[in-house]
Amino acid sequence: MIGTLDVVVLDCPDPRALARFYVELLGGEIVAFDEDWAEIALPFTDLRPILAFQQVADYRAPEWPGQDVPQQSHLDVKVDDLDAGQTAVLAISGTAMGSGTETFRVYLDPAGHPFCLIRPND
Repeated sequence: MIGTLDVVVLDCPDPRALARFYVELLGGEIVAFDEDWAEIALPFTDLRPILAFQQVADYRAPEWPGQDVPQQSHLDVKVDDLDAGQTAVLAISGTAMGSGTETFRVYLDPAGHPFCLIRPND
C-alpha cells in the first residue's frame, strides 16, 4: 500500500452550492470553503476521506452516457513522504505530470485518470 484515500474531488462551477447539495443528499457538514473550493465531512466516516468540490473555469458538465465530455473527478491519496510515494507510483506504471506544489503532486493512472499524492497536513 502506497497511501490512504483522503479526498474525492469533483470539478464544478460553484463549489459551495454543490457542497450544500451533497450535504443534503448524504448528510455531514461543510467543513471548509472558499471561492474555488469546498469540503464536506461525511457522517459515516471518521472525517476522512472527505468529499471536495473544485471550481473549474468554463466548466462543462459530463455528457452521460456519451463521452464527448467525460466524467471529471480525481482522488487525493495521502502519503507520509512525497518522494517515496512518487517512486512507488512510478513503479506501478503511474505517470508524473510534473505539476503540483510542495504539499501535493499530480499523476495519471495507467488509463489517464488524474490523481494527487498529498502530504498529511495538506
